[in-house]
Amino acid sequence: MMCGAPSATQPATAEIQAVADQVKAQLEEKENKKFSLFKAVEFKSQVVAGRNFFIKVQVDDEEFVHLRVFESLPHENKPPALASYQTNKARHDELSYF
Repeated sequence: MMCGAPSATQPATAEIQAVADQVKAQLEEKENKKFSLFKAVEFKSQVVAGRNFFIKVQVDDEEFVHLRVFESLPHENKPPALASYQTNKARHDELSYF
């Protein structure tokens, strides 16, 4: 992977699910709703001054959200933060770089 360029889309891993789980409450607060299903499906990552994760998360049978999560550098000792998100996505929607 080239520094600054996002990786290719990959299937979600346990690590990516853990990152998504850490920002779930932030999304629920912004959307003013609770998600009983919150399953990371695929992701891209980008090395910046930390890492951006672009994660497709299934929140209903046919509904997905795209998350951009920023993970700061380890020495900053900060939890992952929900930087932005897109709702009303479908299974076939390509994971966008936003």
